[in-house]
Amino acid sequence: MNEKHDIQLFTAPTMNGWKPLIFLEEAQVGYELVPIDFSHQEQKSASYTALNPNGRIPTLVDRGNGDHVVFESGAILWYLAEKYQRFLPTDAKGRSRALQWLMFQSSGVGPMMGQAMYFQRIAAPQGHHDEFAITRYVAESRRLLEILDKQLSDRPFLLGDDYSIVDMATYPYAATHFWAKVSVEGLDGLQAWLARLRARPAIERALRLPSPFPAFFGEGDVAAAEQINAAPFVRS
Repeated sequence: MNEKHDIQLFTAPTMNGWKPLIFLEEAQVGYELVPIDFSHQEQKSASYTALNPNGRIPTLVDRGNGDHVVFESGAILWYLAEKYQRFLPTDAKGRSRALQWLMFQSSGVGPMMGQAMYFQRIAAPQGHHDEFAITRYVAESRRLLEILDKQLSDRPFLLGDDYSIVDMATYPYAATHFWAKVSVEGLDGLQAWLARLRARPAIERALRLPSPFPAFFGEGDVAAAEQINAAPFVRS
């Protein structure tokens, strides 16, 4: 996987970090994987922020396109879908629907569930328990998952019959509802979709890269994983 390939991907085992990995594994595209170590703040290094001024992961470099750099996970998925002509509708209306649901994930599902995770898994264990924030973000995350559930009530994938980058973008956050402490009870369409996607071998491979983090799914030593996850936020 780390041979000389067009695609170079800087990422880490997080919900956003898995999105492009899922695409690359599904499309069977060769790529160079560059793991980013949060514990050493590698995402804040001068060499990395020269690529991604926001100092976040993931970041993609396309050597086959003049070393073109793409950051933001949704933008990376869209770029890859266009480059390889995979997992994206070809008609104008279909692409518009895909963009709408991709933005729904990027502006809603991701940020709300991310905040639910932060206040419960990082802030609270450090003694900063904010019940108002926790209640708000958990409730809003549940509301957004209910919207996904309704969308999935009569179709196998978010855009209909065809698996797409919208599913790839949304799955990592919805699948880690345990880590956000957001219930999916009663969301039958969503739960069936989660099971359907987790059964895909490419997704299972992607979720183990750059290294497994099973606690996000309620597996393994959750308490220890909580400490590892919080380490980059601890200030001496």
